Amino acid sequence: MKLVLVRHGQSEWNLSNQFTGWEDVKLSENGVNEATKAGQLLKETGIQFDVLFTSVLQRAIKTGHIILEETGQLWIPEVKSWRLNERHYGALQGLNKKETAEKYGDEKVHQWRRSYDVLPPLLENDDERSPKNDRRYAHLQKKVIPQGENLKTTLERVIPFWEDQIAPAILDHKTVLVAAHGNSLRALIKYLEQISDDDIMGVEIPTGVPLVYDLDEDLSVTDKYFLK
Repeated sequence: MKLVLVRHGQSEWNLSNQFTGWEDVKLSENGVNEATKAGQLLKETGIQFDVLFTSVLQRAIKTGHIILEETGQLWIPEVKSWRLNERHYGALQGLNKKETAEKYGDEKVHQWRRSYDVLPPLLENDDERSPKNDRRYAHLQKKVIPQGENLKTTLERVIPFWEDQIAPAILDHKTVLVAAHGNSLRALIKYLEQISDDDIMGVEIPTGVPLVYDLDEDLSVTDKYFLK
């Protein structure tokens, strides 16, 4: 059984070196090209997908759509969920990473970005950037909408979606494509490969490069490889 994970192509804020998180930023021109190449690589493998899972952020949605268009599979069902969103960077969202490091120090910013369980500065409820003001999350209880996350809290919302939606699809012998984000995918990878809290922070996921998993009937990983 196959599971393919793809981090969205480069976004406009990746390009400008800004903290993005839940901000709904478009793909850059290079990001579109990365997604197109990912689709072409997957087409060459002949993998036939049965379902696409993605976040509710356009950079991931469009990456998934471009891949499916390139492979001639744009017609397959898709499921969007906030649980596959990028980690919420709290009050850092929109800030330039270099300028933030100059203000707070490299060590503090590195801790916010790379520690497993250290939270960034949180958004205030009345901050216009708060997802509580975004109608795509209006169906959620206010208490589950984050004002900032680390990888630990990101994993805590991603894994229930894996258990409720993605894993059952795979166990039903569906071939699954997940187009999501660096940290939501890092959470899935940590869970799938049973990677330690310390080691997962060193795992890098390149934009627009398909990561293919072969899984057995217990959903244990039997093989993994990047398509390049």
